[in-house]
Amino acid sequence: MYKIILVPHAGTPAGDTALKHAIYAADSSSKIIILHIVEAIHTPPSFALSSSEREELHKSIDDANEEIRKDMEKAMEKAAEQCKDKGIPVEIKSEIGDAAEHILDFVENNNVELIVMSKRRKLKGMKKLLSLGSVSRKIVENVTCPVILIDSENN
Repeated sequence: MYKIILVPHAGTPAGDTALKHAIYAADSSSKIIILHIVEAIHTPPSFALSSSEREELHKSIDDANEEIRKDMEKAMEKAAEQCKDKGIPVEIKSEIGDAAEHILDFVENNNVELIVMSKRRKLKGMKKLLSLGSVSRKIVENVTCPVILIDSENN
């Protein structure tokens, strides 16, 4: 039914639950793409540093971001085993930056037909309908493909 299913995965149990739902929605012609976005460590103000100290600071932060990305890619490999066990082709992507922007770019450039992701914000009543976390809100408001939001508290 869905050829390309995107699972934005934060490396959490809720992300694992979203992946299970994606596997359930997949069929023999589907491919699941697990996408992890490392929210970059931001550079602190460095106006009091010399240019060489500033460059060293930037390089250290870039190295740390890349190390986190590689570690999460390995963790996503473990999650991908669930797809492989069910015979579903799976691809893992990990990037550094703003999660919502990277997810939206990925959807636009990769013919994604379904997004399955977890959401975290918890409110009751009417407020619940009107409020999502910033990432899930941006995704739901800016894509044309279906989105399944998995409630992370009810896993």
